[in-house]
Amino acid sequence: VQLQASGGGLVQAGGSLRLSCAASGRTFGNYVMAWFRQAPGKEREFVAAVTNNGITTYTDSVKGRFTISKDNAKNTVYLQTNSLKPEDTAVYFCAASNSYLISSTRSSASRYDYWGQGTLVTVSS
Repeated sequence: VQLQASGGGLVQAGGSLRLSCAASGRTFGNYVMAWFRQAPGKEREFVAAVTNNGITTYTDSVKGRFTISKDNAKNTVYLQTNSLKPEDTAVYFCAASNSYLISSTRSSASRYDYWGQGTLVTVSS
């Protein structure tokens, strides 16, 4: 499976971006797909995940502002980011797991088998 993330850019605080992650190589109908992010000098952190049957999980700091969704026909996962804040500035990575993950494990980067190259989101104040 290859993952290609796109959609990052420079946006003012309060703005929005839609990130996309296109999967190729095989379908991801049985995967859990997720977005992580890594800010300069910080560790990679979980942002959101969506299961094969559409159940979503979010980290607390993005609840109500970000929405993860997927289009199985296009093999693409999206992250709609609204009301962006300077602290959302980071490289955003998409990831996919080979197997179903229970909710308590979806935020663990080590559970994911495939990673995209990342797309940079910069939010100016």
